[in-house]
Amino acid sequence: MTLRIAEIFGPTVQGEGSLIGHPTVFVRTGGCDFRCSWCDSLHAVDSAFRHNWQAMNADAVWAEVQRLSGGRPLTVSLSGGNPAIQDFAPLIRLGVQEGYSFACETQGSVAKPWFADLATLVLSPKPPSSGEVMDWNVFDACLAVRPAQTALKIVVFDDADFQWAQHVSSRYPDLPLYLQPGNPETDPDLPVDLQQATRRLEWLIDKTLGIGWFTPRILPQLHVLVWGNKRGV
Repeated sequence: MTLRIAEIFGPTVQGEGSLIGHPTVFVRTGGCDFRCSWCDSLHAVDSAFRHNWQAMNADAVWAEVQRLSGGRPLTVSLSGGNPAIQDFAPLIRLGVQEGYSFACETQGSVAKPWFADLATLVLSPKPPSSGEVMDWNVFDACLAVRPAQTALKIVVFDDADFQWAQHVSSRYPDLPLYLQPGNPETDPDLPVDLQQATRRLEWLIDKTLGIGWFTPRILPQLHVLVWGNKRGV
């Protein structure tokens, strides 16, 4: 069995969510069952880029992770695209045996048994601005096989997204919630307007705290602030 891999890179730091700042090697998969309107990783989503994806078995992926990390255990993040549409159980087994921990971020549209073998599962349901509609029955199936460390991460672009995030939080009150402002600047060849990014973050902070909603942790996309939308960092 082979995996469709868009890129493997690192070590770098996790730029968002519950593991922000953690040294990480990223395994970015090719392919996704969603097509969000503001997707910032189309090179790993759109089949037009499939000629750049590699078919690799778990042993080959693991060898690259070890090479990049120098054989020193750290966090391996499975991202995409949507990594849940593929079978990462063999890769996780290889890494855990060597002391590595695995994290995965997925929208919660596909449930896989190997979620239970992760150290961290970040479920990032897509808000109305994405143009996608969540199937909460499938999302609940993801939670049924979740590891001990599971969190919600929601991207907020506008008022409708914000209200939707409140609804999702009330639906899953036991899950830690991370909010981050949406980034409409997705071209990897153009610089990010840091002033605009700061204003979007300030807007989200003011809006959240202004209504006395103290449950979420509000974070920027750290990697965007440092490297913009460059790939492989």
